[in-house]
Amino acid sequence: MSLLANMPTGIAAVFWGVATFSLLVLLHEGGHFLAARAFGVKVHEFMLGLPGPALKRRSKRSGITYGITAIPLGGYVRIAGMEPGVEDPLLGAAMGLLADRGSLAASDIEDVLGARGVAGDRATSLLATLEDWGAAEPVKDSPDSSSTIHRLDEETDDDLLTRVRRGVYRGQPVWKRIVILAAGVVINLLTAILIFTVTLSVWGPPTPTLTLDVVQAGSAAAKAGLRHGDTILALDGVRVAKWDSLLARVSSSKPGATLKVTYSRSGATATAVAVLGRKADGHALLGVGPGTRNVPVPVLTALKDSVTWTGLVFVAIAQFFNPKTFSTAIGGARSVVGISYEVANAAKAGPLQYAWMIALLSLSLGVMNILPIPPLDGGKVLMEIVEKVARRPIRKGLSYAISGVGTALLFSLIFYLMYADVVRYIIKG
Repeated sequence: MSLLANMPTGIAAVFWGVATFSLLVLLHEGGHFLAARAFGVKVHEFMLGLPGPALKRRSKRSGITYGITAIPLGGYVRIAGMEPGVEDPLLGAAMGLLADRGSLAASDIEDVLGARGVAGDRATSLLATLEDWGAAEPVKDSPDSSSTIHRLDEETDDDLLTRVRRGVYRGQPVWKRIVILAAGVVINLLTAILIFTVTLSVWGPPTPTLTLDVVQAGSAAAKAGLRHGDTILALDGVRVAKWDSLLARVSSSKPGATLKVTYSRSGATATAVAVLGRKADGHALLGVGPGTRNVPVPVLTALKDSVTWTGLVFVAIAQFFNPKTFSTAIGGARSVVGISYEVANAAKAGPLQYAWMIALLSLSLGVMNILPIPPLDGGKVLMEIVEKVARRPIRKGLSYAISGVGTALLFSLIFYLMYADVVRYIIKG
């Protein structure tokens, strides 16, 4: 741990940023994965990292490929049958041809179904769909794909298609598709609530104490002789029991007023007279900051607070869509660059602070993904609902266009935040 704690700031930000985002995305994609598996939907891959060269292993039992890619940032799950658009009406015929022959190439589909309008790209698309649905597997160093399905006795092409469709995303009822899409968000939210609840009930939130952690140089407190580690006992002879009481007493005084501060130092009690200073807003200033200690709270209280914070994050995200609060929201937002620096600071501060940061980021990731903007999960859910209401699939071209616009808007925001964070954390330090 000492090696990690002593890493240079930039390297620490990269290390903890990659580790943390990979963990969060892995949890998110794990939600999609578990929901798909629970409904019997075929999953091709569950990978840690961005698509590309990878170390991977295929499970003989499930046929799912697990692995780590060359760029271990984030992760993804590839579920069968998520291709948008209208299903090709000749998919059943192509599937039947595949089952009967045992292997198939796009040229074979074109030769047999050419009279029915299948040629070129359409034949290639049909074969790609068969592979995506898990009905076929590419043959190495060959244009052919081998069949993984078998036709049952007296089973027609349409019957075969219906049977295979039951095992892919497209063949699920709308409510199951929505559950699969929303499962990643649910896992992120539950992870955040669980971490919040455990940390609050076992360790407790940081609570300010009357033991001074900060005494500002040149302040009223410093001039009166107060030091770091002193514990405030009373003000003007009135005993104070908590930090809020001290703040209230100082704020009710006027700048220039004297305040008798009774304190304890190394077991001895003494009294200092402080002449209060002035804040920029005109209020009185003593010039001290509290130490903190963790005070556990009951489990039910911790759970209630966790749910409340979840709601506050929803409110914070909603400020991006309000013209009156947009500038404030954007000013407080961070990109992957800024978050990486903050995560590194949290990790350096200790396991509890790092766990707290994991919870906050998991919560933020979940809330962001539920927004009804394609290609986010919330946007995909919205498109599923639109298709259900319209009683027909959205055309593939239109679906890609909508996702493209949403992606452009999201990346515009991401690049702006990254620029702001580079200036904030790297250029200005």
